[in-house]
Amino acid sequence: MTRQSRTSPAGSERSLHQAYDTALLDLDGVVYAGGRAIAHAVDSLAVAREEGMHLAYVTNNALRTPEAVAEHLGELGIPTDAGEVITSAQAVARLIADQVEPGSKVLVIGGEGLRVALRERGLVPVDSAEEEGLAAVVQGYGGPDLAWGRFAEASYAINRGVPWYASNTDLTIPGARGIAPGNGAAVEVVRIATGAEPQVAGKPLPPMHRETVLRTGAKRPLVVGDRLDTDIEGAHNGDVDSLLVLTGVTDAAQLLRAEPKHRPTYVDRDLRGLLTGQPEPTERDGAWRCGGWSAVDMGTYLDVSKLVDTDGTSPVEADGDPLDGLRALCAVAWSAAGDGSYAHDVAKALAKLGL
Repeated sequence: MTRQSRTSPAGSERSLHQAYDTALLDLDGVVYAGGRAIAHAVDSLAVAREEGMHLAYVTNNALRTPEAVAEHLGELGIPTDAGEVITSAQAVARLIADQVEPGSKVLVIGGEGLRVALRERGLVPVDSAEEEGLAAVVQGYGGPDLAWGRFAEASYAINRGVPWYASNTDLTIPGARGIAPGNGAAVEVVRIATGAEPQVAGKPLPPMHRETVLRTGAKRPLVVGDRLDTDIEGAHNGDVDSLLVLTGVTDAAQLLRAEPKHRPTYVDRDLRGLLTGQPEPTERDGAWRCGGWSAVDMGTYLDVSKLVDTDGTSPVEADGDPLDGLRALCAVAWSAAGDGSYAHDVAKALAKLGL
C-alpha cells in the first residue's frame, strides 16, 4: 500500500525506534509545549537514543537559533548538539541564497534564528526597507513581542517589488497557555497589505525536506509530529513514513477526517509510541478490528465497540487500549472517504473511547 493511497494506519511488529534509523522530530507540541517538556518525552527519547536511533529536531519555528534550541533541550534533560536541530530559518536562508547574489541584503521580519541562518549562507540581514540594494524580504515567527511596525516595513519593500520569502505558514503555535497565532497569521497580515505571495520554505514544502536530508543523512527516517498540515503532509511530500502524536494541535476527530496527504503511517498518544510496535487494523465481515475493538461505518456515523467472545457474553481484552479503537476507526473513516475527507458523525464513536 502506497502512502498516497493509505486507507488504514500501518502496523509494525518491531518497535519504531528499531525499524527506523532516524526520528525527525517536531518540537512544539511533540517534545515540549510552552517551553516545558511534554509528559514521557524526555524518558522516551533517552531510551530511543541509547538503543541506537538517531534523533533530529525539525521545527518550523524560526525564532531561535539551533544553538538556543539545543541548549533548551539540554535543560529539559535531552542532551542535544546544535547540529541535530534543523529549522525553517535554515531552509528559507538556503532558498534565498540559491536565488540572489552572495552578500545580498535581506530585510528580516522575525527573530535571531533568521539572522543567524542568513549569515550562515553569506547573506546580510538588515532592518529597514530603505536599505539600498535590498534583494529580499524574509518573514519568520518573531514571538509575542514582535512589533506591528515590522509588518509595515515588510509591506513597504514588497510593494516596491522586492521578492518576499516566508520561513513557514503555520497559522497557530502551541504554548503553555494554549494555542496562539503563528507565523502564518503574521504572513496573512502582510499578504493583505500587499496582495503578494511569498515563497515558503518550511514544512510541508520541499525546501524543508531537502534541508533535513542534507543535514541528517537519514536513510530510513520517521517523521514525528503533531500537525497534519505540516508534519504529516511534509512526510507525504517527502515519501517517508510518519508518526502522529496526540500531544499538540491535532485531535482524534481531525485525524479521522484527514484527507490522504494528511494520513499518518502510525498514530500514538505521545513519544512512548517510538518504543513500541504498532498493531495493524484488519478487515473482517465489513468491520475493521484492532486490538480489542471493532469499528464500522453506519452510513451516517461511525460506531466502535469492544470485541466479545464467541458466546457473546464476556469482552475480549476488556481493558484494551482505546487507541486501538481509534486506529480501527481511522481504517473505517479513511476507507469510506477514499480520496476525500470523512463527512459523517465521528463524535459518538470517540465518546465511547473517551477520546
